[in-house]
Amino acid sequence: KYFNKKATLEVTPVLTYAGGETAFDKVQVLQGEKVTANNKVITYTGGDFTYTSAIPYKEAMKKSELVLRTKASIKDKSLDFDPFKLADGVIATSTLVEKHARSIYMKDNYVRIIPETKMADINYVINQANIRNSELKAEDITLLKEYISLVSANPNRQLKGAVISSYASPDGKFDENEKLSVKRGTTADKFIKKEFDKIEAAKAEGFFNSLTTAEDWDGFKTEVENSTIQDKDLILRVLSMYSDPEVREKEIKNMSSAFEALKTDVLPTLRRSKMMVNVDTIGRSDEQILAQAKSDPEVMSIEEILHAGTLATDANDKLAFFKAAAEKDPKCIRAHNNVGCALLSLGKPDEALAAFDKAKAIENNDVVKNNTGFVYLVKGDMAKAEELFNSMTAATTESKWGLGVIAVTKGEYDKAVNYFGTEPCFNLALAQVLKGDVTKAKATLDSMTEMCKCGKPSYLKGIVGARLDDKTYMLNGLKEAFGFKAELKDYAKTDLEFAKYFADSAFMALVQ
Repeated sequence: KYFNKKATLEVTPVLTYAGGETAFDKVQVLQGEKVTANNKVITYTGGDFTYTSAIPYKEAMKKSELVLRTKASIKDKSLDFDPFKLADGVIATSTLVEKHARSIYMKDNYVRIIPETKMADINYVINQANIRNSELKAEDITLLKEYISLVSANPNRQLKGAVISSYASPDGKFDENEKLSVKRGTTADKFIKKEFDKIEAAKAEGFFNSLTTAEDWDGFKTEVENSTIQDKDLILRVLSMYSDPEVREKEIKNMSSAFEALKTDVLPTLRRSKMMVNVDTIGRSDEQILAQAKSDPEVMSIEEILHAGTLATDANDKLAFFKAAAEKDPKCIRAHNNVGCALLSLGKPDEALAAFDKAKAIENNDVVKNNTGFVYLVKGDMAKAEELFNSMTAATTESKWGLGVIAVTKGEYDKAVNYFGTEPCFNLALAQVLKGDVTKAKATLDSMTEMCKCGKPSYLKGIVGARLDDKTYMLNGLKEAFGFKAELKDYAKTDLEFAKYFADSAFMALVQ
């Protein structure tokens, strides 16, 4: 072996395949010891050099040959040598990476059961428990009666119970006030139960709940805080200093001017029975929402329509419902975002991008950035997708997954493994294989609870088995993969991951 001291050698790697060939951009020029140029020098007795270059991958390159074309020159004379074969084909395992969108739907705020409470007070004269006629004609009592009547006649509203809380004001002796609050509770119970006399729901055990408070110091404190009494801060200080009711009352009565104001402005409001009627308003069931959305979504609320989209299992129905939501409320970012997500799931990235642009015009938040990033990922614009994912204020599980896909396409397998996290999935196992952690990849695949019907995870099991020299694991993985997708047989026939098994009878029988 020798290298002529006056020779120059141009070396060009070329990948040849059915239908064409692709030369690597970089041409390596070597020169002998006596050539006056600035190329890599090879001594007369021989030497070595390092060459690094890359070309874009095409599907046809999977079955190919890498050859070296050389041209030797001495002064003005040159000679082309026959191509020298370097390798068979391309191991294209990285191209198996799943690039589907992991878009984020925005949630609806639909609540089927909405609780509400209607209240009214019966006020009493000092030391009395009887209900005056004037109280029964008060506006809040009249409205409560009407409310009970309307609710009981509405099938979409359910009476859940009535709570009657009766009080005595904190003036006078405690034991007398205790008895008085009980008496007031009795008269209030009688009144409210009469209003429910013909309502079936009120017959349920525990529907009525009666509570009594002998001296309403909490109510007293609230009323004083909200009052304009001149000495209210002093009164509140007494409440904080003393817990004994009798001491409190004594100290407050010593403030004669303040106590006079309390007698007229505060204490009368505490001699009462407070009645609360609890009701549940029942909205449409999931089944009713889906049926209504299909027949006439215009009569539905925006939250109901969005909920219909969430419930829908058919991708086209989902899209139709979210479009209806966007038409109902053009300023609803959730509607436009979810239209985009539905379009992405239907394989319409350009239309999805238009929907996400509408959402972006309302608010360019992280969810919109995440979803727009996946549009570009699906379209193959990895640089734009990466830019969007990295522009997010806080990364999501979905955006990290997208960055993992991009890292695989860039050959950054360590980064890809970190982005995919720890949840077992095909892409994580693939990145582990590409990184060289084949044993970890096997553990990841074995931890997956369900194999995708696309066949890729099962096929990757075959690759893992081949790399680990575990023929049984390889064959079982491929058999499972071919069961999901028979077309993978043709792919496996020329996949150099299985090169050492190409002549194996079991492998050959499996791929036929």
